[in-house]
Amino acid sequence: MTIIIKVYGIVQGVGFRPTIARHAKALNVTGTIANKGPYVEIIASGSKEILDAFVKKIKKEPPRRAEIIKMDVRKSEERSFDAFSIITSKKTKGPIFIPPDIATCEECTKELFDPHNRRYLHPFINCTSCGPRLTILEGLPYDRERTSMKEFPMCDTCAKEYHDPSSRRYDAQPVCCNDCGPEVYLLDTDIKGREAIIEARIALSEGKIVAIKGIGGFHLACDARNEESVMRLRTRKHRPTKPFAVMAKDLETAKGFCEIDDVQEKIMTGHRKPICLLPKKEGLAKSVAPGNPFIGVMLPYAPLQMLLFQYNDGITTPDVLVMTSANDSGAPITHNDEEARKELSSLSDLILSHNRKIRVRCDDSVLDFDEGQPYMIRRSRGYAPLPYMMSKSFRGDVLAIGGELKNTFCVGKDELFYPSSYIGDLSDIRSIDSLKETSRLMCELLETNIQVVACDLHPLYHSREVAESLGKPVVYVQHHYAHILSCMAENDTFETVLGASFDGTGYGEDGTIWGGEIMLCDLDGYKRLTSIKPFLQVGGDASSKEGWRIAVSQILSLYDDPDRIIEALDLCDAKTLKFQKMMHERKINTVVSTSAGRLFDSISAILGLKKASSFEGEASMALEYAAMQGVHEVPKTITNHEYIATDALTAYIIEERLAGRDVHELAYEFHILLARMISEALLAYSQKTKIKTIALSGGVFQNTLLLDEVKKILKHSHCKVLTHHLVPCNDGGIALGQAVYASNALSKGRI
Repeated sequence: MTIIIKVYGIVQGVGFRPTIARHAKALNVTGTIANKGPYVEIIASGSKEILDAFVKKIKKEPPRRAEIIKMDVRKSEERSFDAFSIITSKKTKGPIFIPPDIATCEECTKELFDPHNRRYLHPFINCTSCGPRLTILEGLPYDRERTSMKEFPMCDTCAKEYHDPSSRRYDAQPVCCNDCGPEVYLLDTDIKGREAIIEARIALSEGKIVAIKGIGGFHLACDARNEESVMRLRTRKHRPTKPFAVMAKDLETAKGFCEIDDVQEKIMTGHRKPICLLPKKEGLAKSVAPGNPFIGVMLPYAPLQMLLFQYNDGITTPDVLVMTSANDSGAPITHNDEEARKELSSLSDLILSHNRKIRVRCDDSVLDFDEGQPYMIRRSRGYAPLPYMMSKSFRGDVLAIGGELKNTFCVGKDELFYPSSYIGDLSDIRSIDSLKETSRLMCELLETNIQVVACDLHPLYHSREVAESLGKPVVYVQHHYAHILSCMAENDTFETVLGASFDGTGYGEDGTIWGGEIMLCDLDGYKRLTSIKPFLQVGGDASSKEGWRIAVSQILSLYDDPDRIIEALDLCDAKTLKFQKMMHERKINTVVSTSAGRLFDSISAILGLKKASSFEGEASMALEYAAMQGVHEVPKTITNHEYIATDALTAYIIEERLAGRDVHELAYEFHILLARMISEALLAYSQKTKIKTIALSGGVFQNTLLLDEVKKILKHSHCKVLTHHLVPCNDGGIALGQAVYASNALSKGRI
């Protein structure tokens, strides 16, 4: 019996063919394997039992760096083979898979610290199974002459390895050594190579701040156990409380200051090495993540990072470093010397750079965990631009511009959808420029002929301006509908669903601010069924950062004697209250809102946790963390009517707070009662519509306490619940939903 297997995904440049050849030999399978460009083709002969085992082994045991998106298996005419062999083949037209950057593998790490290896302490060591990919890419197919490495001709020894099929560096495009590779240096000095690394290590050991060029951009680093150093970095970066991520020397070091379970350990030590949000213990400077029970931790994923921790110079360096993206808040990560000179000189004591150009910026990915599974917060290095392949047939090329905050874009090419790496917030012109530049390059790499551009409905968003500037037909997708479509697409589910889309801000079709929506959704459109109870959001942009303003506005609407309550809760002084009252009564700088994010900010202020936020989500996070300390039985319920009764919920929290109840218990009750109210609304509409599939999306569902309670209630009622996994539920994921909507409209001839 003979079968032909086509394997789609990241299956070139990761040692796929040798691995499959070993599987075939172990099972006595005969045949051939060849790269076809869009896929690897395997022709395999053997008994049915052996071939079934072979297919299962390919799925279960591919090379660790491979990413199988899809496998097609079909029977073929009988033919005989003497053995199993690797053969070459011409490229076939078809889907394109751009490899993401891969962390340094174990073999290269051993060589890096082996004094007898010719790549000993080489800051750019890599092989077929590891190293930069997307960030050095200029064009496809992925060959050295279309990468940043074209500027570094291989020495004879590296060239021999590159062309030898038996070598670990066979066809490894970034291959190089100390004799022919890029060079590190201290920016604007004559200090290079070994001396530059030593100077950076000395600076870190002395508590200084060092800017370090990595795979996809610069980081700012300092000793994470040194309170003075961390506070100096906070002062320079104007970042008073937002948590810093840290990089630990190794897994054992990380286990000393945070809790790591088996799933988290596997991801932390895998080939992507994202930042993982983990429960923290003692051991780090308190200012690394003040007031936060979690810490963002990653392990070194590039050889230069490893050399900062370990080098043959006799210097003892910190075993944990703050390793935060080197950028202004909301701006894209700094990625070249010109930007570093301009933006990082005032933030760092020295800048360690190198001359391998970064073609595509790529920030670190950030992963939370929910019920033992990864739950993406920021999808970037290691994951982007891996595509999602849909089972539904789509046709055509689309570009979705994404949201205004946490911007990413998405390219749709037939049934494949490629979410980009993280860009930033589009309030910064540098992020807008990065969006334009990176989306143009990605469209070129994917050989697209963009037919339609999708963007957010908001008339004042910069993302919409970018979409309209491209000279293509534009479709406008309502923000919360895009969230639900994104969740549907990630789960490859396109039946009609009920969606709960809860976040901070989205432009509603009625001109108000939406953010706590229950919707009926399919690929063709949506119907808004209900929402949280609308309230007046007084204070314009300031109200999104100052939850006390929302709290005051809600109290003014809820009570006949608001002054007494506002004073008792210490929300603002009498003079400020007078001004707030005037704006509330006259509707000055005031919008109608159903923002669930602002509701969380309001409750945080009412409970005295955070009256204002220095970074997005700070007040809501404080509320969630307080709730984690107040877990108890909650017998009370609040019944919805026309809307989700968040006005009654707010009044209940206020009255209990004034009665002297424990703040942590009330924070927990808020979460549980809101989860019950969301679930009650969804189940009521499920009963009416007979729809049992429910999608949960939007940045508020980053709150896993709320998420898990809603899921538990819905699953108890036998609903199928769709949630996010490796696409963010926040605005970093909506481009996927926009792209799917545009592709569907294009496929059906509506554009």
